[in-house]
Amino acid sequence: MSEVLEEQTPQTLRHVRLDTLVRLRWLAVLGQTAAVLVVNDGFDLEVPFWACLAVIAAYASVNVALRLLFRGDQRLEPQQAARLLALDIVELAGLLYLTGGMQNPFSFLLAGPVFISAAALPKRMTLILGALVFICATILVRFYYPLPWPEEEPLELPPLYIISVWLSLMLAIGYISIYAWQIIEESRRLTDALAATELVLTREHYLSQLDGLAAAAAHELGTPLSTILVVARELEREIEPNSRFAEDIRLLREQAQRCRVILGKLTELPAPGEPFERMKLSALIEEVVAPHRGAGVAIEVEIAKDDPNEPVGARNPAVLYGLGNILENAIDFARERVEVTATWSDEKVIVVVSDDGSGFPPEIIDRMGEPYVTSERGRRMRGREMPGLGLGFFIAKTLLARSGAKISLKNKQFPQRGAIVRVRWKRGDFERPLISQLPNDNTFGLEGTGKKEGEPSDTRGAEEPHKMETPPLAETH
Repeated sequence: MSEVLEEQTPQTLRHVRLDTLVRLRWLAVLGQTAAVLVVNDGFDLEVPFWACLAVIAAYASVNVALRLLFRGDQRLEPQQAARLLALDIVELAGLLYLTGGMQNPFSFLLAGPVFISAAALPKRMTLILGALVFICATILVRFYYPLPWPEEEPLELPPLYIISVWLSLMLAIGYISIYAWQIIEESRRLTDALAATELVLTREHYLSQLDGLAAAAAHELGTPLSTILVVARELEREIEPNSRFAEDIRLLREQAQRCRVILGKLTELPAPGEPFERMKLSALIEEVVAPHRGAGVAIEVEIAKDDPNEPVGARNPAVLYGLGNILENAIDFARERVEVTATWSDEKVIVVVSDDGSGFPPEIIDRMGEPYVTSERGRRMRGREMPGLGLGFFIAKTLLARSGAKISLKNKQFPQRGAIVRVRWKRGDFERPLISQLPNDNTFGLEGTGKKEGEPSDTRGAEEPHKMETPPLAETH
């Protein structure tokens, strides 16, 4: 992944709010107290009443201390949260020890803190808490006070049943924890990757606004520059040709004239919908390819440039960035050559980028396009071993999808080597113009946002993208 994203993408946070744990613990205190009172007074069963209340009171005192010592909105480090969850396990194990051990049907509550850890804490913390539950449950199989039960109907549970309960608890912790962790982790990764995508797209559009700002600056500077030029001409006519200032005055006039020409180019940007904001497919491909020529890999472009039916699309920063990232990725893994082919018909537009590298790893090709897809083996990039996270391809796919494109991947068939990335649009989607600036709004929108038909616009050339010289976002094959 590029240094740019490493610096700007927020790291995954695994901090649990103290208030969340405290509220859950108060709920546990109330539930445990109610259970002890109901069993002791409601069912009139023999329970070590005061011992149980002492354990619950000690547990509640920790909650009170947390409220007094820390702010409710404070976020705990993973180690701190794990310690509190470990205390929950020990306290519940103490109550189970007093009320029948693994014979108590509430013994499955031992899994609760582990499930919370699986959803909010790193794997290491979850494994430690799972090991603690294993130790506590194993002890409770053998050591415990009798289960509260009517004396006239004694309950005798066979050891095999108790061991089965222990085993089912361990399996539930293992299976549900892994399941919960994987679901939460995938959601977290997707959220981080989407944040990185929005970051890239926002940066591209901020840069695209520079054209409008440059035109505005040129307009504002035009009047004082014209004054300077008129004064310089007047001085040049009035001063003697053999004066020692004549050369300086002439140079001043020439440079002022040069500035006027430069600013004139900026103020001549076409209005929205004119050729500056729209470009043929061949021009789009050339703009994507041009920065990478001379990168040590031959880039061959196949496209019918003189076809009168050639599609003309909007200069979309998302398309330029997405195709550029795919091409850059192909160049990184190519041995000698990268091929870019563009074809079209009345219904569709297709761009294919292929290389002669090692191709996509078979174990991840079906999952390409998901963020943070990794392979067990290293990938070679210009002689160096580089890990592939797949985030760059995810961003490229997301940006291209916003323009209506669909992406497919495959490897070349043996004996050929290399990867093939195929980007396909419906022709109507490719040629659909970008919606321009909203009225009374200084932001430039993507497709689906912008000014309505017939409304004036003074954002000339706002959609012109600027090429950013950034390293590849990620390596994916």
